[in-house]
Amino acid sequence: MHSELIHLFKQIAYLSEADIELIKASFKPHFLGKGEYFLKAGDTNQYIGFLRKGLVRYFVDKNETEATFEFTKEGEFIADYQSFNSHTLSIQNIQAIEDCELLLINFHDVQYIFNHTQNGNLLGRIIVEHRFDVMVNQLLSIYMQNPEERYKRFVANYSSLAQRIPQYLIASYVGIQPQSLSRMRKRFAQENKPHH
Repeated sequence: MHSELIHLFKQIAYLSEADIELIKASFKPHFLGKGEYFLKAGDTNQYIGFLRKGLVRYFVDKNETEATFEFTKEGEFIADYQSFNSHTLSIQNIQAIEDCELLLINFHDVQYIFNHTQNGNLLGRIIVEHRFDVMVNQLLSIYMQNPEERYKRFVANYSSLAQRIPQYLIASYVGIQPQSLSRMRKRFAQENKPHH
């Protein structure tokens, strides 16, 4: 159950047998059904989740509509780290798009791993820095990019997931209505056809 997680950590830093046992004991299995929330805006993020299976989306409420700004798939971590680290209320929602199998760790256990394993701080820092970079870039793109640029960004970042994400959520990511999205896709398909 923990093999993907341990494998990921081993790519970052050396783990002793004791470290591995501690990590396994600290990350608890959890199931999230399709449509259920890992985190709701206005709540404090209590856990970091490692996604073993499934797909989630991050969204914020913007002018009465949901603005989706990220999709996260199996093999990656999910959390609002700012809320998790500072115990503040989150402005983000994290929702399962598919049934999800997770491994969850709470704040106390994260701190314990930091302090009681040889490379715990390194592991934590790399994960947090990665999540932070991703989040800042995504949020900037909501405010700075027009829908066409965001659609190109979607294709660049998530093309492998396109079949798994419902159209209306792709439209929510791009920041347009679903019917506008299908027009945009057609136009891009025309423009990207090889010319003879």
